[in-house]
Amino acid sequence: MDYLYIKSLHIIFITTWFSGLFYIIRLFIYYKEAEEKTAIEKDILLKQYKLMIKRLWYIITWPSAVLATLFAIWLLILQPGWLQQNWMLIKLVFVAALFTYHWSCQVLYNQIEKGFLKYSSFVLRIWNEVATIILFACVFLVVLKTSFGWIFGVLGIVGISILLMLGVKLYKKIRAKNSWDSN
Repeated sequence: MDYLYIKSLHIIFITTWFSGLFYIIRLFIYYKEAEEKTAIEKDILLKQYKLMIKRLWYIITWPSAVLATLFAIWLLILQPGWLQQNWMLIKLVFVAALFTYHWSCQVLYNQIEKGFLKYSSFVLRIWNEVATIILFACVFLVVLKTSFGWIFGVLGIVGISILLMLGVKLYKKIRAKNSWDSN
């Protein structure tokens, strides 16, 4: 198979993998917030969210992770010289972080399967931004491929992370104010 087809498939499955990771945490947040509803609402919502979470996790997210990984390995077999380049070694560190993040989502999924979710919706909102940071790092490294460029990329990631965290805090304050006003 041609290199560009493999690269395209790798990019497609990276995209669907990240989509799954972004949305799964959002569903975890909805699940957690449903725990605070009335008994009837809670029963309906938790059942529906469990089903949505299971389908997303096992039909989209896990298969995408596996396929993205297989195509990545195939690309490295075709381009072994990449493993001698600093940008790729740094990217692989971020890929390891992505697998760790994915595994942490599996732990949260397992908690939901047992009928509880340990973390608050606020903590989950912050955790949701970790995948964004990993995505930014990997894209900057692959596109820029220079030490100087990726340093600016990482500094940008830190800046974006700070802005995201401030945004989450602001959202929490606005939400608390709106719920207070409506009571």
